[in-house]
Amino acid sequence: MYDKITEMADALEEKLIAYRRDLHKYAETGWLEMRTSSLIASRLKVMGYEVLTGEAVCSAAARMGVPAKEILEEHYQWAAENGADQEFLPQTRGGFTGVIGILRCGEGPTVALRFDIDALGVFEDKSLLHRPYAQNFCSVSDGMMHACGHDGHTAIGLGTAELLSKLKEHLHGTVKLIFQPAEEGLRGAKAIVEKGHLDDVDYVLGGHLADSEDNSLYVCPGMAGTLASTKLDAVFTGKSSHAGSAPQEGNNALLAAASAVLNLQAIPRHSGGASRINVGTLHAGSGRNVICDRAKMELEVRGQTTEINEYMERYAREILEHTALMHGCTVEIKEMGSAAAMECTSAFTEKICSVCSQELHLSVREPKSMGGSEDYAYMAKRVIDRGGQACFVGIGIPCMALFHNKSFDFDERALPLGVKLYTGMIWNLLANK
Repeated sequence: MYDKITEMADALEEKLIAYRRDLHKYAETGWLEMRTSSLIASRLKVMGYEVLTGEAVCSAAARMGVPAKEILEEHYQWAAENGADQEFLPQTRGGFTGVIGILRCGEGPTVALRFDIDALGVFEDKSLLHRPYAQNFCSVSDGMMHACGHDGHTAIGLGTAELLSKLKEHLHGTVKLIFQPAEEGLRGAKAIVEKGHLDDVDYVLGGHLADSEDNSLYVCPGMAGTLASTKLDAVFTGKSSHAGSAPQEGNNALLAAASAVLNLQAIPRHSGGASRINVGTLHAGSGRNVICDRAKMELEVRGQTTEINEYMERYAREILEHTALMHGCTVEIKEMGSAAAMECTSAFTEKICSVCSQELHLSVREPKSMGGSEDYAYMAKRVIDRGGQACFVGIGIPCMALFHNKSFDFDERALPLGVKLYTGMIWNLLANK
């Protein structure tokens, strides 16, 4: 059957490329994936899946970094005018994006597959050297671009869904295909976990495209080494005054924020592993002769373990609060995204390696440390904490430019490769032996 799965996946290549290029052309960032979600839901329905959308997918209270209401509504209208499925689009209103397709195949284990669907806030390269532009599938959404391969992940998910629907009569158990919004900024997975969708899962598998250094195709099961992270916004509020005639009457929010920046960078690093702190933006002030009464800072902390990240976050919050107090200001701190450190269970990782190499005849390589952060880790942690197994797989393919770069593109041979990986693992776990 593994040979049959390989043949079926290869036969889907043109459809997968068409899916990917359509998604790339109509890129949507986190919580705005309204067109994307509506089309995923429509296609899953046609395939015979039980489809969850809207508020059934994400806990409203657990969503982080949701855009302002006016932005959500403006984009809803854009999606309606740009090919969204009219049956499912209304359920995405207000930023309730994401889709879960459930295939129930009787008694047996429950397996979840995670596919992230959001784009980045990047202005795409519009030169003939960039294939999406040259071949007319460059993003039409200004300032939104699939520069991290999530368009490919979504296409792989839809291809996997199609093959599994054809194999349903041979499967025993339940498959959950989780098309997750707002992975960038680590904003979406927690909302799905808090809704309870991972609580009955025995195995959870996720993956990501990875740049192949030697232009070959391969898989790397057991990718770990991601850093736990917390993204924070801090808004300092002071009191404005004339800087020349009455400086003593003001409370300088810019001074408080600047003091915080210097002290944040001075947080003692943790001896237990890698730790990070970065202030990415600071916006403040209205004029050179005005004591600033408002300053907004965007920052993040990271840690090699969840515990180290918690240490960094706790220290950062104390600095923000005390520097505000020191300058007679107040500060509001809001969590905008977070992720735990990645965990992969060894038994599941070994099984994936075996299936990929011996049954699917894919090239398998040792995983490398990822270094960044990935909010799939929330899903893995919930499943492992409840006695299940989890793994994250790198799909090595040639890439054009770096991830998160305006000229990013990837070799579309990755698409059938990903379908083989996910379908093959579902067959191994749920097939009638």
